[in-house]
Amino acid sequence: MQGSYCDKHRDEQVKLYCHDCNENVCLMCSAVKHRNHASAEIPAAADNFRCRINDDDERILSVIGSVRKQSGQTKRDANEFRGEVEDLRKKVLATGDVVKRSVDDQMNSVLLELQSVRSESNKQAKSVREACRLAIVSMESFHTESQELLDKGRPSDVTRAAHELHNRATELSNSDVAVVKYRPPDVTFTPAAVTQAKRLNLIGKLTVRTKEQSGVSGTFAFLMSVLTHVGLGQVISK
Repeated sequence: MQGSYCDKHRDEQVKLYCHDCNENVCLMCSAVKHRNHASAEIPAAADNFRCRINDDDERILSVIGSVRKQSGQTKRDANEFRGEVEDLRKKVLATGDVVKRSVDDQMNSVLLELQSVRSESNKQAKSVREACRLAIVSMESFHTESQELLDKGRPSDVTRAAHELHNRATELSNSDVAVVKYRPPDVTFTPAAVTQAKRLNLIGKLTVRTKEQSGVSGTFAFLMSVLTHVGLGQVISK
C-alpha cells in the first residue's frame, strides 16, 4: 500500500485516477502526461472499484464452495474405489489357491498390475484433492486481501490495487477447478476356468477401463498460475 503522494512529484498529493493508465496521478501529471486521458477524482473512482471488488469477492466465495464440494466427493470416490480393489485382490487370491504352484508367477503379475492401477488411481485422487486445496488457499487469500483493502485502505490505496485485484479475481473465478472430477477406472477380474489349468493363462485377466479425464489438464494449468500468487510450490502432472 503506497502513500497518497505522487511517485514523480514527491510534494504533490494524488488527486485523480487515470482510467487509461490505471494509476493515481497528481494535478501536474494530469495536465502533462495524462492530458487527454479519461480520469476521475480518486474518491469517486474508489467507490466504483469498491463495488467491483465486492462483486469479484462474491464470485470467488461461490467458487470456493464448489471446490470444497468437489474435494469431498473425490475423497469419497477414492475410498470406495479402494474397497473395490480390495475385493478384487481377494478374488484373485481365491482363484490362485486352486491352481498349481507353477502359476504363482502369473498370479503375482496380475496382483502387481492391480496394485499399479490402485496406486495410479490414488495418485490421481490425491492430485485432484491437492488441486482443490490449492485453489481454495488462493481464493481465500484473495478474499482476505480484498476485505482488508476495503476495510482499512484509503481511497488511493483502493485505486492503486483495484486493477490488479480485478484481474486476479477474473482469473480465479474463470478457472475450471470446480468441475474437475476424480474418475477411478473400472477394473474387473475374469478368472480362468480351473479345468483349463494346462493353458498358459491360469489365473485370469485384469481389465482396466480408464474413465474420461476431461478438464483435468486445464485445471492444473490454472493452478500453476494460482501458485504464482500464493507461493506454495508446483503442481506436476503427466
